[in-house]
Amino acid sequence: MFRLDVPALLKAVKARGDHTQAAIARRTGIAESSVSRYLRGEAQPDLNCAMRLSEAYDIDLRTAIKRVPIEAAA
Repeated sequence: MFRLDVPALLKAVKARGDHTQAAIARRTGIAESSVSRYLRGEAQPDLNCAMRLSEAYDIDLRTAIKRVPIEAAA
């Protein structure tokens, strides 16, 4: 199973000067409510949104999305 690596994403977000979920939403075109759910771990981005995040913050998709054991994801 794969999950968004929130700490890695937040590091890249802060490096770009975005400090709010609204700023992330504006930069990526992803709804602010979706960004909020991603950052809280309540939802995972689909491939399109994961690509938007990785391109907007210039991080490799393999850095933004990490494989986690199925047991840890439950």
